Amino acid sequence: MALLLRIFGIIFPVFAVAGIGVLYGMRHRPDMAVVNRLNMEVFAPALVFWALADKPFDLAANLGLAFGGAAVVLGSGLLLWPLARLLGLDVKTFLPPMMFNNSGNMGIPLALFAFGEPALQAAVVLFVVEMVLHFTLGFYILDHTTRFSRLLRMPMILATLAGLGCGIAGLRLPGPLAETVRLLGQVSVPLLLFSLGVRLREVDLRDWRTGVLGAVLCPLSGLAMALALLPLLALDELQVAQLLLFGALPPAVLNVLVAEQYRQEPERVASIVMIGNLGALVTLPLVLFFVLPGA
Repeated sequence: MALLLRIFGIIFPVFAVAGIGVLYGMRHRPDMAVVNRLNMEVFAPALVFWALADKPFDLAANLGLAFGGAAVVLGSGLLLWPLARLLGLDVKTFLPPMMFNNSGNMGIPLALFAFGEPALQAAVVLFVVEMVLHFTLGFYILDHTTRFSRLLRMPMILATLAGLGCGIAGLRLPGPLAETVRLLGQVSVPLLLFSLGVRLREVDLRDWRTGVLGAVLCPLSGLAMALALLPLLALDELQVAQLLLFGALPPAVLNVLVAEQYRQEPERVASIVMIGNLGALVTLPLVLFFVLPGA
């Protein structure tokens, strides 16, 4: 019973904030474009920089986790590609949501609630790996003319490079400046969850069958890849738990925005994303039951 209450305490704040976003979005229908841009260009980069630079960053200790995260993303696509073809699904529509998960909106808050502050750096590593693959391979899947040089102009990538540099070199920001960056970064997590909720209320459920299929296959393929990789990676106990949790995460909301940008069946992608995130109410507690310390 104590473990179940602990899992409820981890899951509830994450979905409660997203639920408040759904209710607020239904009542006021806010335009979140400016808010999301602020989060992606100011608050989230501040969080990434602070997480990587606040404490000495051990590149060797996190290299296996970064490799594991990349392999989960890529392996999920390889596992499900033949199945998508067999079922007659458009690969460009179905595979990106299966590969690129909610490591930002949901992964970072879950890691913090489940494992505490020591887990933040590893959660950010996984988020950065997933994000870089999404903005490179994910865009390339939809448009083979995509230029990867655009990454070097993204605030998130610049913050990652700067944070890694400071963390590896052991450089520390002056106290007032570090506190400013930390405060900006703290805005990002609740805003990510709230924006997730606002976005989900717009989804059309007419493609619910594809959505249910994705809600099952996304965590299954991610967990299958994570479990297959564990014997090959030298991860500590906390990293093992975080990689498994990463593998079980639902599709990222960013998949909807990218599908809209490239006109790749955005309504169907939105259904996959929404039902996948609702399905996480079942899958994530089950995974937490096995990976929480003391479980």
